[in-house]
This record gives sequence, structure tokens and C-alpha cells, in this order.
Amino acid sequence: MTTKSKIAPDLLERLVRSVGREHVVEGAEELDWAGRSACGTFNGRADLLVRPGSTAELSEVVRVCVDGRMPMVPQGGNTGLAGGATPFGTGGEVVISLSRMRALRQLDIENATITVEAGLTLSEVRTYADRAGLLYPVGLGSEGSCQIGGNIATNAGGTQVLRYGNVRPQVLGLEVVLPDGRIWDGLRSLRKDSAGYDMKQIFIGSEGTLGFITAAVLRLQPRPSDVAAAFVAAPNPAAALKLLSAARGRLGEAVTAFELMRREAIDLTLAVRPELRMPIEHLHDWYVLVEVAGQGDPGGLEPELEAVLASALEEGLIVDAALARSNAQRLAMWELREWKAEAQKAAGPGVKHDVSVPVSSIPRFLAEADAALENALPGIRHFAFGHLGDGNIHYNPIAPAGWTAVDLDPHRARINEIVHDIVARFGGSISAEHGIGRLRSDELRRRKSEVEYDMMRAIKGTFDPFGLMNPGKVVA
Repeated sequence: MTTKSKIAPDLLERLVRSVGREHVVEGAEELDWAGRSACGTFNGRADLLVRPGSTAELSEVVRVCVDGRMPMVPQGGNTGLAGGATPFGTGGEVVISLSRMRALRQLDIENATITVEAGLTLSEVRTYADRAGLLYPVGLGSEGSCQIGGNIATNAGGTQVLRYGNVRPQVLGLEVVLPDGRIWDGLRSLRKDSAGYDMKQIFIGSEGTLGFITAAVLRLQPRPSDVAAAFVAAPNPAAALKLLSAARGRLGEAVTAFELMRREAIDLTLAVRPELRMPIEHLHDWYVLVEVAGQGDPGGLEPELEAVLASALEEGLIVDAALARSNAQRLAMWELREWKAEAQKAAGPGVKHDVSVPVSSIPRFLAEADAALENALPGIRHFAFGHLGDGNIHYNPIAPAGWTAVDLDPHRARINEIVHDIVARFGGSISAEHGIGRLRSDELRRRKSEVEYDMMRAIKGTFDPFGLMNPGKVVA
């Protein structure tokens, strides 16, 4: 089945000549999929889905779209949670998928870099690095389907930001098709380069509003030979924060992940996945999953981590702990962390916040946000988890029991306002790793200073004067 396209016939024919008939898609099923956001919040069918197979083909596609003043929506794996790759469905939009651009262009082991095209999945990039005895350190729950171009465009984070940082520090060079169809070859593999502006930084995190990221040079790390993990019960977030300081004080950069989870989030996870088992017998209010990794002999880090936990137990920073005695046990602990999104979905409608505050402010942020929401909406259920080590908390309150989405909808704006006001008081951000997209574009305008927002609009206008690149996302 096909839909009747609003694209002019001559422009449509030029697109077909650019990429081939089979890669200009008008079928309803494909357009429906490309128009649905992964979070299920946004829908909007584009007129066309175009799949270029090379940078040159994409360049020509962009030129056609500019000639026809057709809005372009870049799309990778379509796994984003803020609607950044979803069309509005207002007519004339073209979703441009980079899924066919999947080449491994170079793997330089001595330079510890990998050059890949945007359509490779994160899992594939990590596998290429692993086969070479190296590590690409960005890890996400969606790594089997999210694509590296989208990771870069959203400056994705993940569970190892504490040690390695998010995507931004992993990127040494980029290739980009600009909104006028020109190609910028910035695929440099240099650690040091002070020759003018660092242009790649403009595109990292721009969510496809300034151009198409088509390829990247990524920094690789030594692959850890020793990994240890523990699942810990803490009396409160303040104690967990002190445990983080103690762990880093003894183990330094070996501390790779430090994930905080409240009891309610664990309870709902076990309701969705009853086959999972808690490593700790008794229930507690807060839990931490801590992982350490290094290049020493296997088994060397486990006694070091155990010593940190023993000292923390004596000081009252933790009330119980279980060390992973095998890789299978470690992976089982991570399952308790990774199933949070499904657990929340099953529990009922809620409001998701991807916020960050200074690490030292997390206990106060959680306490203030909990109290403010309970006062504004009695019966609201708390659901919080995230990366305590880098200050990013997924603070996702769930509607009172028995409420439907219709019941919650009138309160969403107020819940966002309460949470984001508290984030602002702590000097935080309304988006730590999921991006702005359609979900937070209005909120970004309210939260940024006039000067900062004007600078962002100036950059947008310089690169995309016709406003065709992913319009309505990030900057109006």
C-alpha cells in the first residue's frame, strides 16, 4: 500500500535518481514506523522516507530537499526518548534514514581509534572494538538498535559516563552533510588540534538540526581485563554519595559505574520480571549497583571492592551488600537496573525527567522534589533511578494508583514546573542524556537565558537559514 505523496513529481524523480527507486519509500507501514517515537508520545507521518547509501547520495538528497523547501528529519535507529527523530506530519516532510550507511572505514589499533559510518549500531561498534582487544566505552540499553550517528547527534550518555564521559569526549572527528548539501570532511583522528574553532562540537548534541552526521572517528580505550561488581543497600542517598567518595578514594578511576535505585523502582521491576532475584535478602529503601574495572589480573579488584564495602558497613554508609562472584551474577545485577523503563510503563502513566544536578546536590534534590510533588499531588508515586556518579537522575514520578493518562494529563505541566524549578535552583539541566527533541523544546526556551538562547538561534540560522533541518526540534 502507498500513500499519496505531496512531493512535487519532478523532485520525487530526482530523489529516485539519487538513491534508487527501492530506497524512496512511500508505503504506509514504513511511514507509520518512521513517524512513531520510541517513547510512544509523538506521532507524525512524513510524506517520504529516503534511505541514501553513501555520503555522496545524501548530499544530493539534501540538495533536492533544499530546492523543494522540503523539511528534512534525520533518523537513525529511532530509539530516542524525546521525539527528536519524529516528523510532525504537517505535510512535505522527508524522513532521511542513514540505516544503509554502515561501513567500518578504518580501525587503527595503534592510534586506538575506529572510523565508522553513522548507520552502524552501537553494539556493532563495540563488537568491532572488542575484537581488536579495545573498548568503545559508551553503553546503552538500546545498543542493539540505536545507531552511532544518533548517539553522537544526541550526545548520549549511559552507565559508564562516570569513568569515560558521554559521547562527546569519545569523538575525535566527524564527517557532516550540511543543510545546503555541502560535505564537511572533519574526520581527523588527532588528540590535540588547536587550529581554529573545534567545529565538530557544534554538531555533537545538535539532534540533527544543523546537519547530517555521516561518519565519525571515535576514541577507543583499553579493554578491561578485570571487572568486579556489588549490589548494595544504603540507608539514604546521602550515605550512597559518601560511599561513592570512599570508593573513588581507594579505587580511583577504576570505579566505572555507580547506579542509584530507590526501593519503589526495584519493587516494580520485580513485578514485571518476577524471575529476577534480589542479591540482598531483606528489603531496603535505597540500592546502589557499583562496578569497577581495570587492566590487572582477573580477580584483583574484587578484594579491593570488598574492603571498601566492609569499611562502609562499619561506618553505617551501607546496611547490606552482595558481591558478584561470577560474570553471570554481575549481569543479573545489571538486569535489575536495566528493566526500569518497562517497569515504569507497566505501573501506569507517569512523567519522565532526564535531569542532572551537581553530584553533591543529588540527596537534597531528591528530598525537595519528593516533598514538593507530594504536597502538590497527594498519592503520587516516586520512581527514581540513575547515574549517581555523574549527577544524572531519571526522576519519573508515577500517577496515583488507579489513575489513567487522561487523569494525569492536566497535572503534567505543573509536575514538570515543580521538578525543573528545583533543578534550576541547584544549577542543573533539564536534559542530561536524552536530548531536547520535541519533548522539551518549549521548556528549553523558558530555561535558557536570553543571551544563551540567542546564541543558539544564531548558530541555527547560520547553518540552516531556510529552517529545513529537523524543524521544531531544540531551537524554534
